[in-house]
Amino acid sequence: MGQLDQTVQVTLRNRINTALGTAESEDANSVESQTLRLIKCAMDDRDVIARSRGECSGCDNEVILELLETMVSQRERAIKQFDDNGRIAEAERERDEIEIISDFLPKPLMGEDLETAAAAIVTQLSASKLKDVGRCMTALREKYPGQIECGPASKAVRAAIG
Repeated sequence: MGQLDQTVQVTLRNRINTALGTAESEDANSVESQTLRLIKCAMDDRDVIARSRGECSGCDNEVILELLETMVSQRERAIKQFDDNGRIAEAERERDEIEIISDFLPKPLMGEDLETAAAAIVTQLSASKLKDVGRCMTALREKYPGQIECGPASKAVRAAIG
């Protein structure tokens, strides 16, 4: 793992821990405090697993991002079930938790940023045909993990290929 990746990992882990400390000092029983404690416990679990595999520094940034995405996905499924069963308060709680968790996820590339990134990848890979779209999409996902939405990105890559 490169120095930049370690910096990003520490920053994300630190952001979560700092947010938890702040939330607990304001109200230890708030939805924010409880959600951040869940995130921290899940990170700690992943750290134990990583250390058992010999990764002394614990789980890396990708694992933390994957964990956060999983937590959002779980809550989205719960919201649907709660809404279907008329349990509005529980659904709102899940929505609040998604908002808190999403603050730590990278924001999707959109608009000009997406077009610029797609054009750079197309140029870098010397893509010139529609059959190159898949290769470009893979490169975009690798370069911008968690920030690529397939539909808009595919359109941007196709436009950049021309």
